[in-house]
Amino acid sequence: MRFVDEFREPELISKAAEEIRRLAGTVRHYRMMEVCGGHTHAIYRFGLKDILPENIELIHGPGCPVCVLPMGRIDDGLSIAQQSDVIFAAFGDMMRVPGTQGSPLEHKARGMDVRIVYSPSDALKLARLNPNKHVMFFAIGFETTAPSTALTMMRAKAEGVRNFSVFCNHVTIIPAIRAILDSPDMRLDAFIGPGHVSTVIGCRPYEWIAQNERKPIVVSGFEPLDMLQSIGMLLRQLKAGEAKVENQYKRVVPWEGNRAALRAMAEVFELRPYFEWRGLGFISQSALRVNDKYAEWDAEQRFAVPGIRVTDPKAAQCGEVLKGVLKPHQCKLFGRECTPEHPIGALMVSSEGSCAAYHNYEHRKAAMISLNSVA
Repeated sequence: MRFVDEFREPELISKAAEEIRRLAGTVRHYRMMEVCGGHTHAIYRFGLKDILPENIELIHGPGCPVCVLPMGRIDDGLSIAQQSDVIFAAFGDMMRVPGTQGSPLEHKARGMDVRIVYSPSDALKLARLNPNKHVMFFAIGFETTAPSTALTMMRAKAEGVRNFSVFCNHVTIIPAIRAILDSPDMRLDAFIGPGHVSTVIGCRPYEWIAQNERKPIVVSGFEPLDMLQSIGMLLRQLKAGEAKVENQYKRVVPWEGNRAALRAMAEVFELRPYFEWRGLGFISQSALRVNDKYAEWDAEQRFAVPGIRVTDPKAAQCGEVLKGVLKPHQCKLFGRECTPEHPIGALMVSSEGSCAAYHNYEHRKAAMISLNSVA
């Protein structure tokens, strides 16, 4: 398959890994943060950590939108759906994320009308098919998914579908990176920039990281060779004493972003003054809300939202993992009380969560090695 097979070619991967070992040397220790949860899964899925030299440490960042959502927002959305005439529609990733009274899936088992949808337009279709019900779409994601939510709301308004609304939890990536850099307990040398988000916002928004913080950043694709090429590009910058934004993912990411998608977002959304992030606290102008032109389709304006604030379970260390302070396996609950089958934190549920990635690939690999050694 074009754009896949050639980026998984073993000979090319071996050459890229050898080039990384040559560039990394043995003297300096490098700490690089992959911001995107998709990159975290690629690292573990393809075993990339095993072919990197020991002096390159990959830090998992806050680029999983389900993972950074505070528990209170889940409770807020479910509180609206407790009304008998409301259908709660959300992506499958959200279904097992725990709130204080259980996950959406557990609420469904208790009788709440909860539906899995694959796109916002599926939720709008659900509203058309159920004119006597109100469909609330629990919107989540970075700038990657925000345009599809915006376009769906524009369609709902154009068609006059009034039994549909959006509970907006879209967040923006740049303030999160800024919060990471402002954290006193975080030392980073470079960033592997998010590929999916950058298809929408482009590369220009990252220039301040290079110019002001003197940190190199390379926007990367998700195949093994993409990741290794990006790490090599970062090492070349670091060895040359440079700090600039580079685009490894040129086959997908335009430097200026997707202007049509950005226009749709600007039509429907505006920045919130502040928004709470799991593990990072309140970050100013880090999330989107529905603007007044689309107030009729804004669940937060149509319904009474309690505005619940909840702290994570004390033993769970989701915040430290999200900030890259801890590795997933260093959490006290990892693989014991908190597993993909019985998650306590969102990082173990989401398909982009670092704990789920570590458990599905690294943790199971270690278990198999242990079993084989016993045998």
